[in-house]
Amino acid sequence: FTLPPLPYAYDALEPAIDAETMRLHHDKHHATYVAKLNEAVAAAPELAGKGVEELLRDLARVPEAVRTAVRNHGGGHANHTLFWTSMKPAKGALVPPQGRFAAAVQAQFGSLDGLREQLTKAAGGVFGSGWAWLTIDAGKKLGVGTLPNQDSPLSSSQRPLLGIDVW
Repeated sequence: FTLPPLPYAYDALEPAIDAETMRLHHDKHHATYVAKLNEAVAAAPELAGKGVEELLRDLARVPEAVRTAVRNHGGGHANHTLFWTSMKPAKGALVPPQGRFAAAVQAQFGSLDGLREQLTKAAGGVFGSGWAWLTIDAGKKLGVGTLPNQDSPLSSSQRPLLGIDVW
């Protein structure tokens, strides 16, 4: 597993997130998740060649001796890999959802503002470290929920679409 590069400069999200926070969060925290995940997988050769999403989807098949490390560090790696690509520097007006996604947001949350309200409420309700998630299930239904620490929606048959890191 490798640390993906940020898709923008460290200071690109200022003033919302400053460059120092981005360097610490990406170069230290995320890099540590990757290193520790690699250590865990190296200790269980039967996991070689499996992707992080596959490991997280089927944690019960991960050897017990490394399961917690894979859950924590694999989750941290997967969560943050999505997180970095979910943000971008502000340029112009926000483009609202379109097509089937817009219809799903409308059906599930009433509006984009309804989705934003539920995500904000979920993130504000996280105690300590964790995530607020917008997910989609096998039936193509959107959902908002939270998970503690670096737990991943993948481990509960949900596909993460957007994660808010409550760090």
